[in-house]
Amino acid sequence: MVRRLLLALALLLPVAALAQSAPTPPANPRVAFETAAGRFVVEVYADKAPVSAKNFLRYVDSKRLDGIVFYRTVKVADRFGFVQLGVQNAPAKMYPPVRHEPTSATGIKHLDGTLSMPRLAPGTARGEFTIMLGDQPSFDADPAKPGDNLGYAAFARVIEGMDVVLKVFDAPVSPTKTLQGSFKGEIPETPVKVLTVRRVAP
Repeated sequence: MVRRLLLALALLLPVAALAQSAPTPPANPRVAFETAAGRFVVEVYADKAPVSAKNFLRYVDSKRLDGIVFYRTVKVADRFGFVQLGVQNAPAKMYPPVRHEPTSATGIKHLDGTLSMPRLAPGTARGEFTIMLGDQPSFDADPAKPGDNLGYAAFARVIEGMDVVLKVFDAPVSPTKTLQGSFKGEIPETPVKVLTVRRVAP
């Protein structure tokens, strides 16, 4: 009996050793935005939304987000809405659109501080990004709804410097300015500039 027990323990040792030496998955990338209003850092969920994360990091690594501005503020209520920034469809800065990753597939919800990609039809998102102020489940996919129910692709979240995003959100907007005839009442009087966007150590 003792012999069998010792044999069983001996067989389990290699398994335990293997479990202990299993490689730790790499940490998700972190990206710092240096803006005219201050610095904030986001964690990019490459583990949950690989397509959207790769798209965003491509813009970061090619420095195509340096010099962009926060060009839109949608303020539904105090600390509730979103700010939008990106390459503004500049042909020289845009990469091809990417496959849509709905929240129902990634599990990333549109919570306070979440980064997401605006789009028209699913699969048209490119180099524009929004940051949520407040939890906004209406941006999530909802298979129970009719029509286009795939929501928006969330892929990252602010983990440091949310007060800076709030400064951008609370800056005055123009009652008359538009972007090519759209977004009246949502265009900042003085758009906050993004100086640099770079990966930083986790």
